[in-house]
Amino acid sequence: MPKIKKKGQAGAAKNYITRTQAVKKLQLSLPDFRKLCIWKGIYPREPRNKKKVSKSATASTTFYYTKDIQYLLHEPLLQKFRDQKVLEKKISRALGRGDVSDAARFERHAARPEATGKPRYTLNHVIRERYPTFNDALRDLDDCLSMLFLFANLPSTSAVPAKMIARCERLCLEFQHYLIVSHSLRKSFLSIKGIYYQANIQGEDILWLVPYKFNQRIVGDVDFRIMGTFVEFYMTLLGFVNYRLYSSIGLKYPPKFDQLKDENGAELGAFSLEGVNMATQGETKAVTNGEEQQGPDPKVQAEVDKIIKQLKEDESKSDETAEGDAEADDEEKPTDSIDKFEPVAPGGDVLPQPAYSSNDPSQLFANFTFYLSRETPRQPLEFILRAFGCKRIGWDSVLGEGAFTNDESDPSITHHIIDRPVVQAATNEDGDGEDNQTAQKVGPNQRYPGRIYVQPQWVWDCVNDEELKSPELYAPGAALPPHLSPFVKAAPGQYDPTLPLEAQQTEAEAIEADLEDAEKDGAEEGSDVENDMDVDEAEDDEEEEEGDEEDAEEAEEEDAEEDEEESKTLQRQLELEAELQGKKVQNKKVDPKTKAKLEQRKTLEKKAREEAEDLERAKGMLSKKKRKLFEQMQYTNNKKSAQDEKLRAKRRKLEKEKAQKA
Repeated sequence: MPKIKKKGQAGAAKNYITRTQAVKKLQLSLPDFRKLCIWKGIYPREPRNKKKVSKSATASTTFYYTKDIQYLLHEPLLQKFRDQKVLEKKISRALGRGDVSDAARFERHAARPEATGKPRYTLNHVIRERYPTFNDALRDLDDCLSMLFLFANLPSTSAVPAKMIARCERLCLEFQHYLIVSHSLRKSFLSIKGIYYQANIQGEDILWLVPYKFNQRIVGDVDFRIMGTFVEFYMTLLGFVNYRLYSSIGLKYPPKFDQLKDENGAELGAFSLEGVNMATQGETKAVTNGEEQQGPDPKVQAEVDKIIKQLKEDESKSDETAEGDAEADDEEKPTDSIDKFEPVAPGGDVLPQPAYSSNDPSQLFANFTFYLSRETPRQPLEFILRAFGCKRIGWDSVLGEGAFTNDESDPSITHHIIDRPVVQAATNEDGDGEDNQTAQKVGPNQRYPGRIYVQPQWVWDCVNDEELKSPELYAPGAALPPHLSPFVKAAPGQYDPTLPLEAQQTEAEAIEADLEDAEKDGAEEGSDVENDMDVDEAEDDEEEEEGDEEDAEEAEEEDAEEDEEESKTLQRQLELEAELQGKKVQNKKVDPKTKAKLEQRKTLEKKAREEAEDLERAKGMLSKKKRKLFEQMQYTNNKKSAQDEKLRAKRRKLEKEKAQKA
């Protein structure tokens, strides 16, 4: 007789386990279970059939894989959680007996971070398990950086302790120092949420979000216990990543940190980097003042100079022989033009094109000295400028320490970043000028000669385009060009803000725009002209009689009837408008250009109707499944084209308003 299978011991019911059963099996509290699952990367699963999986009458909502919970039974952190639970019980019992000295002794001997600074547990083994290779850790660094930069800008509360905020801020600044030294930053974008940054580290693109330096409010509907669990894991992860990155470029980790400078607002300037092989006796320079350079061996340098000298002599001889051959034989010389890699098919991948210039984008601002006005965001500007080669950045002493200079009148300053309107100082009746807070002595007559004044967006646009933009477009008080996201690639056929409107709009949209302009112009010109309705009716009757006498084809007759109907409806509309306003009917004069546009519109509408009819006939030949799929594709394409049409109409309206103001 075959063995009878019992319910819940095989199949889906055995593969899944509820959260309550998992907590009982691990002998943990629910908060500790959540922590363990977040750190180990174990998430709830959704079974196909909840009735087969659920072993109780009540419907369970959260399920886990049984293998995942079995895997957690061997986790060393379980014993740490249990020890902590035992300690809390001992302290509560001592306090219940009224023995305060025993409770204090338990707390004193316990490894509490508030008392001794030693952690109760470490997540180092968890990081090694979840990320076997360094590239795996880099791929998961996006959320890590976004979360840590967010917590670095939060105010300290009972839910977010000050030590956690200080640790997040320090790790983020260390990561920024690596990006500055290695020139790994690629792009940045100013959005409503914050500032997006993109860096390329060992071939991996990393994108993260940094909030603006505003006063953040802690709301009550956010569970900071769950977020704090993620932050605790991410702090350990970023510590490992920073150590590996610093070691890869020959720097000691952690870098030296000056607490006094950090309290005075130096931020990046509070760190000083050291090389691994450098002597400890020598003084190290902070990244804010320059990078360490180690001189080459003089013997090796002498040999290299000899080889270079010989190569130059050989090149000069070869040039002389080449000139002689060119004079003797008049042959075609090869062109110096560089080949371009163009996509074979439209919409294909565009490869990076070679260029004559050997300018390194990472040294974009290396030859400039910047001064940041006190209303500009110092932290992101300092980070981006240093990441792209700038070594000399000054700002007002109010913004903190670490500046190259605090003197605004320093003659070495080449670029002044300012973000205030150009307003002259207000003057009283007596002639005394009171400094306007929006002006702050930055009027046209108060600028320093030989210095370029730009708005902060100039820095971001130069970085994203990898070239220095024209500073006239970003002058103080000027209307800035649109700041577009560098992470969005324009697909063929979609709206592209960088291209002119004429190159993107369809023929029908261009005709409609021209007709609208013609109607507006006609309404303005005919505002002073009075018309007699009887004359128009007589002319219309004559045209109708002449049209009846002519023998034409049926299609032409239909077109004539449509024209007559449109003219009648338009005439009727004009009559009603004139009657409401108490004026006489204006004479409608159609220009030859407008008439040609109307004919083009009719032709396009007729062509669109024919194409729609052909498409419907073709859809009838498809099967039901393919026809539904085709209709879904058609719906998506129509939706995208409608959005693009709205954007083009909005841009057309803005351009017209701008032209009228000019």
